[in-house]
Amino acid sequence: MSDRILVTPRSAPGHPALDRLTAAGLELVLPSPGAVPTIEQQRDAIAGCVGYLAGIEPIPREVIAAGAPTLRVISRNGTGADAVDHDAAREWGVRVMTAPAANAQGVAELAIALMLTAARSLPPSIAGIGRGEWVRVQGIELAGRTLGLIGAGQIGRRVARIALAFGMRVRAYDAYPDPQAAPEGDFAFGELEEVLAAADVVSLHCPPSPQPLIDAAALRLVPEGAILVNTARAGLVDDDAVHAALESGRLRAYACDVFDPEPPGTTALIRHPRFVGTAHLGGYTRESVERAMTAAADNLLNALGFER
Repeated sequence: MSDRILVTPRSAPGHPALDRLTAAGLELVLPSPGAVPTIEQQRDAIAGCVGYLAGIEPIPREVIAAGAPTLRVISRNGTGADAVDHDAAREWGVRVMTAPAANAQGVAELAIALMLTAARSLPPSIAGIGRGEWVRVQGIELAGRTLGLIGAGQIGRRVARIALAFGMRVRAYDAYPDPQAAPEGDFAFGELEEVLAAADVVSLHCPPSPQPLIDAAALRLVPEGAILVNTARAGLVDDDAVHAALESGRLRAYACDVFDPEPPGTTALIRHPRFVGTAHLGGYTRESVERAMTAAADNLLNALGFER
């Protein structure tokens, strides 16, 4: 009987990377092809599996426990693994792997697209044209303005390079700044408070935090009429504080690609006319999916001792 691999990414069915797993003699288990699995589906399917090629779904203790003692590795087809219960993984001796930078370009390009969408107030005009109406809202230009990056890793640095090409200044806060990796141009690291105070546009590219980084106190620091962009984690932002900042005009717009839960339903923030939302599209490009699936499959094979 061949070793079994649980496969759950929505982009996995039919992907060539899976052929490498079957060529290694592994049996694939796909409990919810094309959809995010429920915890019950994960728990029922993981029994007897040696590996888990995972998507964006949470992987709690009960799922990891259901896979023990055979489960040896969880390989995420993305850069983050905060959805995995790491304490449970350590307890059961399960290795957790990710695909660093696989979706960095896709997320960076979406962050820029959201900045432009918010700066030019595009949604009312796009919706108006669809209704046969002529809706024009005056926008602003990004050139000459300051981008405040919160997080200057693989994604943040890509965003910075594009923004610099637009003629923006870039100020960045990072918990572990790497001056050697700083982009060329008008770029400088600073403390969180000074970056927020200088930023006409704030873009989030950092790991999860115990408490929201962008709360009422942080929003009081940003200049009047700033734009906030979140392609990182929903928990980085206090939704109520952002809604209040939109109402007061402190924020010109809030553009967001990440929610908790997903889909988020309808809230006062989401209904706000200057809210721009997308359905977690950051890494959902043909190229990002290809890199992520290939890296996740390679990681899984290496962890299980198969040669690629």
